[in-house]
Amino acid sequence: MNKRKAWALLLALDAMTPKERLRALKRLPAPAIRGISEEWWWQAHQGQREPAGDWRIWLLMAGRGLGKTTLGAEWTWARARETPDAEIALVGGTIAEVGRVMARALIAAARTGETPLWVPSRGVFEFPSGAKAFAYSAERPEALRGPEHHFAWCDELAKWRHADRAWDNLMFGLRGGEKPRVLVTTTPQPVPLLRRIKGLERLAETDGRSDQNRNLPAGHLAAMKAAYGGTRLGRQELNGELIEDVEGALWTREVMEACRVEGATAGMGTVTFPHGSDYSGEGGGKSDCPLSRIVVGVDPPVSAAGVCGISVCGLGADGIFYVLADASGGGLSPDGWARKAAQAAERWGADRVVAEANQGGDMVRAVLKAVAPGLPLRLVHASRGKVTRAEPVAALFENGEAKLAGRFAALEDELAGMVTGGYVGPGASPDRADAMVWAMTELMARRDSGPRIARL
Repeated sequence: MNKRKAWALLLALDAMTPKERLRALKRLPAPAIRGISEEWWWQAHQGQREPAGDWRIWLLMAGRGLGKTTLGAEWTWARARETPDAEIALVGGTIAEVGRVMARALIAAARTGETPLWVPSRGVFEFPSGAKAFAYSAERPEALRGPEHHFAWCDELAKWRHADRAWDNLMFGLRGGEKPRVLVTTTPQPVPLLRRIKGLERLAETDGRSDQNRNLPAGHLAAMKAAYGGTRLGRQELNGELIEDVEGALWTREVMEACRVEGATAGMGTVTFPHGSDYSGEGGGKSDCPLSRIVVGVDPPVSAAGVCGISVCGLGADGIFYVLADASGGGLSPDGWARKAAQAAERWGADRVVAEANQGGDMVRAVLKAVAPGLPLRLVHASRGKVTRAEPVAALFENGEAKLAGRFAALEDELAGMVTGGYVGPGASPDRADAMVWAMTELMARRDSGPRIARL
């Protein structure tokens, strides 16, 4: 059944009463019903519809759960059906993600009678039409240098390592056929490559919210909105908004991305860098960086409804400061947040716990010592504003002397909200960021208090 006939039939069915529709469907042959049910174009919701026009790049930045992966698979199948000799690039953050996410979605999108073949060992997906798709990883951008493609599907581009090199190599080879095109499906993050793509010519840009997907469990969506609604993270992950830097931010998103050690794992006493990272040892294998000091920073909540900021930071033998963990928690009693802080100190083997004591110093000491009498505690009093205290720590990140050993979404949102004039959210107070600043300040003070050679 061609698209025009299918559309006319769908309109007719939509105008019928439920009883009339049931009678009409019973009279249809099984192939017609199956053909309608497998057509993607009429099932796609607003956030999944392909834009019109003579575009070369379609950038879909949307919230989690919108159906970006399903859209990418259906779009790729459509290109393979209409161009039997097509060579298509499937580009993900890692080869494992291409297989686990993209290839699996392509297999699920096959229609009755279509038997595709996915060969993981070769990274090749063969369509029944004769078209082929090839798996590439942004971790190995040079693999994209040379091959030519008619089309490309790039998934979760905002997570790519070596993103610019991978993108440039892909685009140089996107010259097959008369109308090569690339679809980018990603949750938005303010990374440099996304900003660059948004400024390109022949770009079609669409967006979408998580709640546009009618197939998402209502309970899950309600829980996510309750937890993240109104926050920067929620606007990004649920509404699909690209959250740009606030003017005057002490920590820009670009700086945080540049200071991130992607794939690093932190444990008691060490930070382990992944294979192939800029930090790994000779030969590209994993390497451990010993930590000479580990400090837990605590910013106690003013009320039981507030968040207790708990940040674990360390000073590496390489002279770099690392954010190791964000163990913050909200809605806790004094005993609850004190236990959480003590557990973080024990788990990480911290040699110091620094807690702000401006809001009831005696109480802070008492509850922490009550749950862990041997806790190596030092109380600190804030004599300067949060932003003033944060500025020297922000300078460490700016200069490459401090790193994020992983991703800490809630903490990073607060860091991005700290500006020269104060704090602009999310939330009323940067509890997580303040705890991190206290921990880093303690590490800086001890590092800088060592012996020095006086200049004459």
